Amino acid sequence: MAEMSRRKMLVSSGALGALGALSIASPASAWTWAPSGSVAGNGAGADPRWVWDEQADPVSAALLERGEVPAVNELLRTWTRNDQPLPDGLPGYLRDFMEQARQLPAWADHDKLETAARFNKSRGLYLNLLNGLGGGMLSTAIVKEARSVYYSKGGADMEDRVAKTSMLGFAVGALDAYRPEGTCVVQAVKTRLVHAAVRHLLPQSPYWTGDVPISQSDILVTWHTLPTYAMRKLREWKVPMSRAESEAYLHVWQVTVHMLGVRDEYIPATWDAANAQSDQLLPSAMAPTREGVELTDILLNQLAEQTSPGRIDRPVVNAFARYLVGDQVADWDAIPREPLWGPLVGTAWPALVAFREGLLPLPLVPEAAWVLDEAVRQYILLFLTKGQGAVIDLPTANRPN
Repeated sequence: MAEMSRRKMLVSSGALGALGALSIASPASAWTWAPSGSVAGNGAGADPRWVWDEQADPVSAALLERGEVPAVNELLRTWTRNDQPLPDGLPGYLRDFMEQARQLPAWADHDKLETAARFNKSRGLYLNLLNGLGGGMLSTAIVKEARSVYYSKGGADMEDRVAKTSMLGFAVGALDAYRPEGTCVVQAVKTRLVHAAVRHLLPQSPYWTGDVPISQSDILVTWHTLPTYAMRKLREWKVPMSRAESEAYLHVWQVTVHMLGVRDEYIPATWDAANAQSDQLLPSAMAPTREGVELTDILLNQLAEQTSPGRIDRPVVNAFARYLVGDQVADWDAIPREPLWGPLVGTAWPALVAFREGLLPLPLVPEAAWVLDEAVRQYILLFLTKGQGAVIDLPTANRPN
């Protein structure tokens, strides 16, 4: 990982000095979100900050303690489709867990999942942008997430880390996400096991001083930087959608966060419930960190490199990132202000959205838009993985240095 420039370090220090004291002095608010607003409709109401994954955690811990992770990783590389049987040779306790974990919840609605796929087809450009650049910049301003990424194994190779994260996000947005030939179940179950492995490993790092990472609350915080944030921005941009499309987009992410091991009593049942939960969770979870600033710099440099075969100017990327997440988060992430590009992006993007939406009802335009969006997605993965492909593997150690 490249060293930050002296200027970037000074910007980071200034942001921490101005904003860090407030966030450190303000403890997280008590959990008051009611489980009556969840897909379960009821629950114990336990604070999700102190709930982890009682099914996956002992499985990953056993794999690590028994030295079985390398062999398991090799076997799981052959498991790539939702309908595919698990590979032979897996330890029995892992197989039992995965067979249960790969089952969709009883409340999953396949009609809604198909509607969500069609919605992603026509709105892929916005959703990829919001979930990728927007969600990425929000995540680096989430204190526990920035530090857990930085000090876990993925922090040592951010291109690989971003590619693996993108695989799950792209799987959710794919036309065949939860169809038999899709990959969303596979990516979610593998990611759930990785989360459990990080929970086992990271507390052993001398650089980790927080609570056990990736609690149910932490996963929900990240979840709200994806569908909840994206839907708010789509409405802000006045992107037309039916109620059925809006509900279906929420549903595909409800199913996904269930597949990641979050209890149903914490999964919002409606957009109103999601917004209320987001408003409670995100403010206390976000603040500037040195790790977040460094990760932001790496991610924005990657984006500037991958958006064309050559390179676009980093200032353009800075301006767009600041436009997507707003000044407070951008300042926490130490994203420079761009006096030339900032106003231009703020004016041009809403006009572009309005122009594009005027064209979408025309014949073949949604299909053409999807082809272009899919080409961008595949190019990003190709760039990040240097043409070798990305595979979600369980880690065996933390960041080495």
